[in-house]
Amino acid sequence: MSFHPPKRTLMGPGPSDVDPRISLALARPTIGHLDPEFIRLMDEIKELLQFAFQTKNELTLPVSAPGSAGMEACFVNLIEANDSVIVCQNGVFGGRMKENVERLGAKAIMVEDQWGTATDIGKVKSAISANPDAKALAFVHAETSTGVRSDAATLCSLAAENDMLSIVDTVTGLGGIEVAVDDWTADAVYSGTQKCLSCVPGLSPVTFSPKAQNVITNRKTPVQSWFLDMNLVMGYWGQGTQRSYHHTAPVNALYALHEALTILKNEGLENSWAKHQRNHRALKAGLEAMGLELIVASENRLPQLNAVSIPDGVDETLVRSKLLNDYNLEIGAGLGQLSGKVWRIGLMGYASNASNVRLCLQALEAALLDQSVQISAGAAIAAANQSYLNA
Repeated sequence: MSFHPPKRTLMGPGPSDVDPRISLALARPTIGHLDPEFIRLMDEIKELLQFAFQTKNELTLPVSAPGSAGMEACFVNLIEANDSVIVCQNGVFGGRMKENVERLGAKAIMVEDQWGTATDIGKVKSAISANPDAKALAFVHAETSTGVRSDAATLCSLAAENDMLSIVDTVTGLGGIEVAVDDWTADAVYSGTQKCLSCVPGLSPVTFSPKAQNVITNRKTPVQSWFLDMNLVMGYWGQGTQRSYHHTAPVNALYALHEALTILKNEGLENSWAKHQRNHRALKAGLEAMGLELIVASENRLPQLNAVSIPDGVDETLVRSKLLNDYNLEIGAGLGQLSGKVWRIGLMGYASNASNVRLCLQALEAALLDQSVQISAGAAIAAANQSYLNA
């Protein structure tokens, strides 16, 4: 029998709600991955990704796999055995960077910060001073497990000033907050399609600077992953109509990405960032009216991913279950050190709108009242509405 999923409102850490325009794009006729019309589409996707990343990097493309593969593509192409990499960890995904480094036979020099806080610039400076021969500095710009934004511009500058490569995770950042690859002088940046781009999961936009591309071209050893070897992939995603076969691209998923990026360009980057901030402020006002707290300081907080502290005595699993079963609303649980301590509420892309903010606040209020939490009924929606009036 055919599978028919329920219609959910996705306000977790990803995937986010898919714009109906993108769903329609998926249904367009499949053509060959070397068809001249598909190659034209590839060129447009590349230009649109350069716009989204704010870069002129020639080596900019979507990896045919999710964000985790984008991460691996950056590490496996740039890092070789016996290299040293300074890795910043303030959440789950810095830990995954460490695993990538170590699986390549390289050394991970860890700079660790408390989960829920931004990467400490002073600690990074100290690590660079103590390890001047490190090949790269790797950090998470938008940490999905905590809702924290770190200072990408400063961190990339530190790497450049010390002749190190910078490797940047902005899986949750792209489209939701400023990502300025060229202004940052970032060398390798990866993202995902299922967050603020509101596209289907399964693709990972990546971009490599000329400096990074030179490192890839002049490696001492072959890239360990054949599939992710940018020397080979660029034969397919390169310039001109003549492309060498590398793999069968996910044709329909790339239709969807093209549509998502077209929507972003038509909206405008600044307008998209402002939208996420506006809805975040309304959500925050409503949460605080219920006595709930966000764990991240305002100056380091991602508007598109809100980590909310769970009140004492509340069965957090029961709350999420009620939201899913009674409201068809998904929010996320905590990961790692924050498991059982926070909810992660996403306001990403197409899902970042006033209706979803109000739905989430109404549903949370009902779930908490069910558990006899002392809150003022209706206060959350009133606070959110006032925030929108003041916007």
